[in-house]
Amino acid sequence: MVTTRHHRIMTSLNLADMLALFLSVIGPQKVLLSFARIGQTLDARSVRMVAVVAAVASAGVGFACALTAPWLATFFHISTAALELAAGAAFFVYALALVFGIHVDLADPAHVPVSGAVEGAGNGIADADPEHPVSSGVRTMLLPWVVSPLAVAAVLEESLLAGSWGARWEVAAAFALIAGLNAVSGMVLGPVLGRTHDNVLEVFSRLLGVLLAAVGVQLFLIGLTTLGVIHPSH
Repeated sequence: MVTTRHHRIMTSLNLADMLALFLSVIGPQKVLLSFARIGQTLDARSVRMVAVVAAVASAGVGFACALTAPWLATFFHISTAALELAAGAAFFVYALALVFGIHVDLADPAHVPVSGAVEGAGNGIADADPEHPVSSGVRTMLLPWVVSPLAVAAVLEESLLAGSWGARWEVAAAFALIAGLNAVSGMVLGPVLGRTHDNVLEVFSRLLGVLLAAVGVQLFLIGLTTLGVIHPSH
């Protein structure tokens, strides 16, 4: 039933459906935990700057994918099923890392000094560098938001189903609206969530990891269904 509902969403190209789809795959519920982590080491102004820059970058990725999807699919010989399988597998690996407490979305440790003031939760690696707040903060937001596998797959698939330039612009606009919503959520709640104790964040991180792993498996199964390996009734 989940698979059937997903295909109904993907074949109904109206703004309300696209907003609902993008909200589910890249909405605030997917990025607030990362905002909480960077909020532990960055001040409120830096968190807001990261939110704005990440939103602009995410919207840019969405526009690029939405407007060039047919050419990308042709150039790389990508099918809808391949998108679903690749995105599902990538997101499952990311979610599994969360379950085991491996934060693959942290800033590159080669560029982040480790100190007692900016230690990451439980692993000695900083989530964001106060000396370079925007670059390190945006780096932390790359996988869960800016270039989320689920989001990229969703916007490419919606655009491939679109029959005109106007419909593709509508896909891009819907994606940008959700990016704006994420930015507002991060600016308002990021500094507040940054005061949350590390242990609480770890609990929510693992819980979110289990849920996102299920989402990754679901998308992978949808890809198998598109290929005809699994019957839709299953």
